[in-house]
Amino acid sequence: MSMSKKWTLLITLMLAVSLLAVGCGGSGEEGAEESSSGAETNNLLMATGGTGGTYYPLGGAIADVWSKNIEGTKVTVQSTGASVENIRLLSGGETDLAMAMNGPAQAAWKGEGDFSGNAVDNIAGVGVIYPEIMQVVAPADSGIETIADLKGKRVSIGPIGSGTASSAIKILEAYGINPDEDIEKFQDTFADAARKIKDGNLDAAFAVLAVPAANIVDITTATPVNVVDIEGDALDTLLENSPAFSAFEIPAGTYEGEDAVGKTVAQWASLYVPADMDEDLVYNLTKNMYENVETISTAHARGNQITLDNAVKGFDPVPLHPGAVKYYQEVGVLD
Repeated sequence: MSMSKKWTLLITLMLAVSLLAVGCGGSGEEGAEESSSGAETNNLLMATGGTGGTYYPLGGAIADVWSKNIEGTKVTVQSTGASVENIRLLSGGETDLAMAMNGPAQAAWKGEGDFSGNAVDNIAGVGVIYPEIMQVVAPADSGIETIADLKGKRVSIGPIGSGTASSAIKILEAYGINPDEDIEKFQDTFADAARKIKDGNLDAAFAVLAVPAANIVDITTATPVNVVDIEGDALDTLLENSPAFSAFEIPAGTYEGEDAVGKTVAQWASLYVPADMDEDLVYNLTKNMYENVETISTAHARGNQITLDNAVKGFDPVPLHPGAVKYYQEVGVLD
């Protein structure tokens, strides 16, 4: 083969490799892909909770609304240990959206509790989704009426890294109970804890759920339950030390075997994003969550608790994202 032919072949091969690289290459931006129409798709990941709780299915319903209504956006939900883990995932850049209780988010911002020495300052609030109600349940015949009665008992305080566990520890400590010494501590998901209560292998369980909670209703098919009261001086201590909580009453008769009003506390299940997320994107996420409540509630009953009346409650000191603020100003929630 002549030298000129060799050079021609070499140049042809180089061009082919170059064209192949261009054809296979993406934009280089993580989380983005190109659709068949040539428009870029923004893929977002939302951290929710365990599959047996409320966060995961409700988060899926909200994600579906976003994916269908915000052009170029696709949201996927992931199952996690819930609030505390979700804030860590969000602040670490491992997820784009996070559902979490306001209490753990406040603690993260202040560098307190589960975030002691590791304050988080790169997150922002979007809006309240629904009230998070602490429900401590025990078999009706257990004799457990208040948190003080949990001493020496087999108690699940919620999964490691969850807002349930973080809240349970604060509640137990308000009653002078050391969760590592004064109870036989378990850290089950509530789905597992519910099975253990039904089988007689657990005396009580903490769960932060909507009311009525399907998993608690399921327990009552085999075992009537008592909602363990949080009240009195210990409640006052809890509210003083942890202002993210507020007193809450569960109506009598909500669960089989529960004939009295359940006295407990609540926080707010809220949506958080990275502080530097695009303002227009956050505006559209906020707008579409609050303006598609009927669709969301068709997929999950808790969707009907997404209201503008509660939208901005309980975030301080975590700032609201400017994109969310823009929407709230448009609809008159904020001045």
